[in-house]
Amino acid sequence: MLEFMDVQTLQFKPADRNSGKLLCKQMLIDIGEDPSREGLQRTPERFQKAFFELTSGYNKTVEEVIGEGIFEGESNGPIVMNDIEFFSLCEHHLLPFWGKANIAYLPGKKILGLSKLARVVEVFARRLQVQERLTREIADAIRDAVGARAVVVSINAGHMCMAMRGVGKPDAMTYTSYKTGFENLNQEEKDSLLRNLK
Repeated sequence: MLEFMDVQTLQFKPADRNSGKLLCKQMLIDIGEDPSREGLQRTPERFQKAFFELTSGYNKTVEEVIGEGIFEGESNGPIVMNDIEFFSLCEHHLLPFWGKANIAYLPGKKILGLSKLARVVEVFARRLQVQERLTREIADAIRDAVGARAVVVSINAGHMCMAMRGVGKPDAMTYTSYKTGFENLNQEEKDSLLRNLK
């Protein structure tokens, strides 16, 4: 007979790298599985490794991933990058959501190297998230990193918490957008910034 582990009495600390394994094992027991059977013996270890990888954004900062990827701006026109794929975890159910992020910004005196836009997305996507906050964090980080005059970020994503559980709508997609600095632009600048953004 499998023993019940009293999770409330466990004293987990941030540096305890085995807590994920223990919790996964307990969850397997809770659903009626036997964590000692062959197919599940290494599942707690795999789960913990995967979870750390999926939340690796906590171990990175925007400054680190941008590094020396900031350059003098050579034009005052908009910079737009669409369809940046990402994967994240919903903080409410720890289920995946994924989609594409689209970024447009009007530079000030500095610009970001193009690959750094995708790296900024990755920093925030690899944390426990809600899509609305993810959208805002990306925009604010780009604005702050290069002093952009305005930034717009939009995200279109599918959520497994909508598809696999609860309401069960696998084809539903969620669209979010966030703008910063728009109040400082004239109409022509606003139009130019949005023209090629998905």
